[in-house]
Amino acid sequence: MNKYVLPLSIAGTVIGGTVLVKDYATGGMCPSKATISGKTIIITGANTGIGKETARELASRGGRIIMACRDMEKCETAAREIRGETLNHDVYAKHLNLASLKSIREFAKQINEEEENVNVLINNAGVMRCPHWKTEDGFEMQLGVNHLGHFLLTNLLLEKLKNSGNGRIINVSSLAHKVGQVDFNDLNWENKKYDTKAAYCQSKLANILFTRELVKKLHGPIFWLLVKSPRLGAQPSIYLAVAEELEGVSGKYFDVNKEKDPAPQALDDETARRLWEPTGDKSIATSKNHEEVQTVKLSWQ
Repeated sequence: MNKYVLPLSIAGTVIGGTVLVKDYATGGMCPSKATISGKTIIITGANTGIGKETARELASRGGRIIMACRDMEKCETAAREIRGETLNHDVYAKHLNLASLKSIREFAKQINEEEENVNVLINNAGVMRCPHWKTEDGFEMQLGVNHLGHFLLTNLLLEKLKNSGNGRIINVSSLAHKVGQVDFNDLNWENKKYDTKAAYCQSKLANILFTRELVKKLHGPIFWLLVKSPRLGAQPSIYLAVAEELEGVSGKYFDVNKEKDPAPQALDDETARRLWEPTGDKSIATSKNHEEVQTVKLSWQ
């Protein structure tokens, strides 16, 4: 799996980045020793794997952690475990189902009303190689959860992130983006035989293209990393969330600590734009309730 990060600020740095994560890749521990006392971090899919390890480490650094998960029983258990291990009592479990636009809106509404600041949003949750399932709103599940769910969540929380000053957004993607292709004629796999691997790769490419376009709109930098999982896989998210030296870094891609290029299709600005502006394409614009996802995108421009 992989990740995109963008810190947002009206007066300060806006950072956009993607961290590419793969199990066999060489990774290292986060080199930054920065603490984050007083900062609020939201992590989706934080009850297991990379998300849980990220929550654990950021809690140990003093952050106020909101674990946003679909399975509340598992999330509450993980939150209790992290509170006990880190002695940080500011670790909370909140319900978020990324396969439901209603749930995303309810979660964002609660955060916007109750939280004074949101300093870091880590879009970590994902669905991988599932059958041809549909979200509550009729989207193909992998695209709906991995891309559209986080697209909507990010935009609904964007003003809160910007107003918090030097906020950061980290979008988790995957090396699978390298073989991904965006099919604007049938993004939801309604007119062709379903290929679970190709659908997953499309959603991971969409993560990077979404972030690429978002960074352009926010005039912020962008970077990627390649790491292991789950503990080592969490290190890039941790680094991108806390590292003070990353302020001002722009337009960079890294394999661990070495600059590299992502797949050519991940640099296609026209495809990135069309994912944000699907009207007129034979694409997801024809899907049920797509306008609910798209209507938020102009609120911060």
